[in-house]
Amino acid sequence: MQKDQLLTRRRALLAGAAALGAAGAAGLLIEGTGDEEPAHGAAAAGPQARQALTPSAYRLQPLAGYGSPRAEPGRLKVRREPILRVSGRGRTMVLTYDDGPDPHYTPHILDTLAAHDVRAMFFVCGEMAVEHKELLARMADEGHVVGNHTWTHPLLTQLGRAEIRDEMERTSDVIEDAYGERPQWFRAPYGAWNRAAFQLGAEMGMEPMAWTVDSTDWMTPGTSTIVDRVESGAGPGVVVLDHDAGGDRSQSVRAIREYLPYLIDSGYHLTVPPRRRT
Repeated sequence: MQKDQLLTRRRALLAGAAALGAAGAAGLLIEGTGDEEPAHGAAAAGPQARQALTPSAYRLQPLAGYGSPRAEPGRLKVRREPILRVSGRGRTMVLTYDDGPDPHYTPHILDTLAAHDVRAMFFVCGEMAVEHKELLARMADEGHVVGNHTWTHPLLTQLGRAEIRDEMERTSDVIEDAYGERPQWFRAPYGAWNRAAFQLGAEMGMEPMAWTVDSTDWMTPGTSTIVDRVESGAGPGVVVLDHDAGGDRSQSVRAIREYLPYLIDSGYHLTVPPRRRT
């Protein structure tokens, strides 16, 4: 699929799945429990403390822990919900980037992460990865985690099981070839999960990961808005959703240059989940 056709298709799907894109499968995930961490956590504690903002509207119900026990050798337990939050000591957070890699934006994001010695997760689309394998190799060299985000970024709820399997398997094959190992994490496009995605992901050895805070960079709302979303949503265990492809991501590139040093100065440890033993 040509890049302009890809972007047109994604814009159309986003228009039809706005609630899913903004909140991560709204009907499945948004269930307030009242026991969440404060949305802005201790973000204002840093030496460059900013005015506290209203908690992000895109915070979702936390799900403690990750790396579930195996149901049988070589196969993960099938989850009914994606992981929205990770465990860790202190102020641990995870930055994630979807839809890439893109040769125009991904290298700049990788440069910023390297400058601050921070690791992140990149959920890549196979049709992008196959064209830019050198960027996956760089991610491997620099300690980042690469996850599966399907081949063409379709709405999985509109596909049959065989089509979903093909989207996932082809992408895992490319990741293994370029990154050096098969992915251990999967994220459904638009946050639209279904039973087949959970089952097939478990069969392929991938845990399902969603997010806690949506930066809304996919709407290109302006660099300052993206920064505010991330900083106000900061908290222990938070998983941040950003994008390094799928449109003009220059705002995302500028935003990480601003919010990453702020989070670090505020005492947050930006890291990735540990590699699971297979």
